[in-house]
Amino acid sequence: MTDSSPRRVLGIEGTAWAASAAIYDVAADEVTIETEAYQPDSGGIHPREAAEHMADHVPQVVERALDSAEGPVDCVAFSRGPGLGPCLRIAGTAARAVAQRLDVPLVGVNHMVAHLEIGRHLSGFDSPVCLNASGANAHVLGYRNGRYRVLGETMDTGVGNAIDKFTRHLGWSHPGGPKVEEAAADGAYIDLPYVVKGMDFSFSGIMSAAKQAFDDGEAVEDICFSLQENIFAMLTEVSERALSLTGNDELVLGGGVGQNARLREMLAEMCDQRGADFYAPAGRFLRDNAGMIAVLGAKMCAAGDTLAIEASGIDSNFRPDQVPVTWRGREQVTAPAGGRAAKPRGDDESVARQDRPGADVQGAEATVSFEGDRVLKERRPRSYRHPTLDERLRRERTREETRLTSEARRAGVSTPVIRDVDARETRIAFQRVGDCDLREALTEANVRRVAEQLATIHDAGFVHGDPTTRNVRVATDSDGPTVFLIDFGLGYYTRHAEDHAMDLHVLAQSLAGTADDADRLIGAAKETYRDVGDPAVLERLSDIEGRGRYQ
Repeated sequence: MTDSSPRRVLGIEGTAWAASAAIYDVAADEVTIETEAYQPDSGGIHPREAAEHMADHVPQVVERALDSAEGPVDCVAFSRGPGLGPCLRIAGTAARAVAQRLDVPLVGVNHMVAHLEIGRHLSGFDSPVCLNASGANAHVLGYRNGRYRVLGETMDTGVGNAIDKFTRHLGWSHPGGPKVEEAAADGAYIDLPYVVKGMDFSFSGIMSAAKQAFDDGEAVEDICFSLQENIFAMLTEVSERALSLTGNDELVLGGGVGQNARLREMLAEMCDQRGADFYAPAGRFLRDNAGMIAVLGAKMCAAGDTLAIEASGIDSNFRPDQVPVTWRGREQVTAPAGGRAAKPRGDDESVARQDRPGADVQGAEATVSFEGDRVLKERRPRSYRHPTLDERLRRERTREETRLTSEARRAGVSTPVIRDVDARETRIAFQRVGDCDLREALTEANVRRVAEQLATIHDAGFVHGDPTTRNVRVATDSDGPTVFLIDFGLGYYTRHAEDHAMDLHVLAQSLAGTADDADRLIGAAKETYRDVGDPAVLERLSDIEGRGRYQ
């Protein structure tokens, strides 16, 4: 602890429904939380009612928290955003008033980064990937060069809000998640949509299908069971893709939906299957709470990351990747005292394994082995997924990968030659191509070549679906580098500019998560696509980037 490190921090949370205050005793590493939850009479959260709830209860929980402090408070932290503007302003006003009254520093905390950091703090993990699954949010974050990067996100609505839309259709009161979890205990699996695009996902289709299934007379228990199986499998798959992309082997969970036992079970099973470590905080730290605000506030205050009163306005669209991570620095850090020792990063291990013939490499959804000039890719069962869903996805993706790899080759794109497909349609034998993945050869020239190849397949009427830096191979010979697109399992036929733009969006996200100079490389990819592709695609890409749907 430095001289500037606080001893006790008051945290104030007020983003949506939880009027919450907490005291964090830094030396004892203990958190005391006081919360008054807003419960709407009907439907979802009403912003005006939520703000009235904050105005009534924030002063009360702050005073109760201060009364519980065993000594003077020497820092005040508050949730600066994202969230509902009227609620945030009330919490911010309270924080400023207390900081001025006590004459102590003020810290503005990003609510979503706090979800990640409380999991990192409690687990002792080094540099985990984080799945945030809450009412208004659903996204995957990873740390790179001083910021948390959005590796994947919902393309329409938060996971909790999506479930609430279905339960409101049934006439159930808010919140709907616990009621779906209870009903699912007696359900059986029925077919519902499953939408993963790279490391992004969408809930609108499955919600519409669930409502229609109810209207058509399907048993509510079966719909609830299948909603959980599909939605949580989507979140788990995207988390696995993020682990694979970054070479990481640590995952933490954040957000109120993380209290669902089935989601935690799936994530733990996925991590166990790939040899990764998983941590889910206790429920009081998963749902919105001031404890996580106080803990991160203490770290920020110790780093000198404080606010002047006149510059402490709230930001209802405060993106997690806008936050300079001052309390960690640019390099990977070791675990805190009492935490786990840091482990070698997965990148070096996976690269080394690729050079060993016959060795297996665990990807995001398949296992790859090498036999001479052949690559054997097998989509083995994912035990976290329901067997019916798992079998369908593995067969569908193998068929699409086979078909679109050949289509891309005919269009003039460099791809491996397919040697064989097994009768079960879950294993493909490819020609072995490239010397390394793109993430080990991140030059501007190589990224431009990827953009050119994406424009080519878009012109041919289909998308790759998952063009990350793991799914491009690079070979270098006397004629210079050649890039090969691989793994078309999430691809599909489409002429829509937005679908084509999603390919570029996935590429950009993966560059942000794996490149030290991502902005320059993303700019080069866009410039090249503008020269050789359809300008309408870049217009749609700009729309996608501006939506901020994970906020």
